[in-house]
Amino acid sequence: MKKLICTVMAGAMLALSFAGCGSSSSSANSDSPSGTGITGAITVVSREDGSGTRGAFTELLGIVDDQKNDATTETAEITNSTSVMISTVAGNNNAIGYVSLGSLSDTVKAVKVDGVECNANNVKSGEYKVARPFNLAYCDGELSEAAQDLIDYIMSSDGQAIVEKEGYIPIASGSEYKSKNLDGKITVAGSTSVAPLMNVIADEYKKLNPNVSIEIQESGSTTGIQSATEKAVDIGMSSRELKDEETKTLTAKQIAMDGIAVIVNQSNTTDDLTSDIIKSIYLGNTTVWDEIQ
Repeated sequence: MKKLICTVMAGAMLALSFAGCGSSSSSANSDSPSGTGITGAITVVSREDGSGTRGAFTELLGIVDDQKNDATTETAEITNSTSVMISTVAGNNNAIGYVSLGSLSDTVKAVKVDGVECNANNVKSGEYKVARPFNLAYCDGELSEAAQDLIDYIMSSDGQAIVEKEGYIPIASGSEYKSKNLDGKITVAGSTSVAPLMNVIADEYKKLNPNVSIEIQESGSTTGIQSATEKAVDIGMSSRELKDEETKTLTAKQIAMDGIAVIVNQSNTTDDLTSDIIKSIYLGNTTVWDEIQ
């Protein structure tokens, strides 16, 4: 009996030893041959089709085919919002993703791209290349007085101060805003990247115009633009440039600049990835962290 017990215990200890030493696609390994401290398959996380962030990210990094169409690997995990992107990368040691600079959370780690940190100063100077505009799209000449006043507020010195305070890059130096004490309802829909900034702006605007209600829906850039085109909403939010066919109906007003931060799990020890490596990962050519030195 004693021999049997010892044999079972030895076997259990041996199994635990192998479990502790074996590699896993979701675990960190300080002895990994890669320069990331992570070994195993890369979990590529991307946004859904129609996301302005995805459109800008793939275009800026050249993650496209010969016809300039999005060529993100089919094995990528797809998330439908900024918050889900962050939680997905935060919960997977082997993950890589991307989010708006202003939405960065300390639950994930933003890496440098080509040696340049993603911050407001580097985006403003043009040194950080993975950057895009925040646009509002609307039918010119058809905005309500309240909707036009909201845009005027955003472009004023007051509105642009909010842009800067929230971690984005202001693009105008307008005059001080003066309330007209308007009333009415404004409907806004679109980019989940622009929405956090718009929510803050809307709250501040309503303090000055308490009789104006603002409804903001997060639906993605393309859906927001389509809703504005169909006049289902007053204003569409977009985190990409409008396409040629979209500009036939809509006018775009740029309200800020934003960097797109490339994020990894906090356990990933890398601080810097080249744009070529990021492109290769998202095209599906580089598939394991061990290949990255």
